[in-house]
Amino acid sequence: MTVDPVEKARVKRGDQFTAKIKVNVKPGFHVNSNAPDDEYLIPLKLTWTPGPLAAQDIVFPQPERIKSAFSTKPLPVFTGTFEIQAKFKVAPAADTGPNMATGKLRYQACNEKECLQPKTIDVNIPLDIR
Repeated sequence: MTVDPVEKARVKRGDQFTAKIKVNVKPGFHVNSNAPDDEYLIPLKLTWTPGPLAAQDIVFPQPERIKSAFSTKPLPVFTGTFEIQAKFKVAPAADTGPNMATGKLRYQACNEKECLQPKTIDVNIPLDIR
């Protein structure tokens, strides 16, 4: 799985904005949704490091449901390319100028035969705070 570079956000102190994070899952694989039905499945999870931005909300797309050998019921998963929206508020006292919001995207990729070890990848949002 990969994450495309996120477009630089030009924001003002105290503003709210939404960053669009484009995620690509390798063909033949899927990742569990952010809210899997079974407790043993590892959800897709996006977390942000405290800094100039405060995360307000994270919006995942609607998952698709696929039949898998791992479960008797269809599983909610993400495949292909999809977008996560992260909503933020810029701290009123944030330093102006160039900055970076950093986060982590944790996932477990699976195909029809196996699930790979969970991984975490970095997500960065370049900022220009005015």
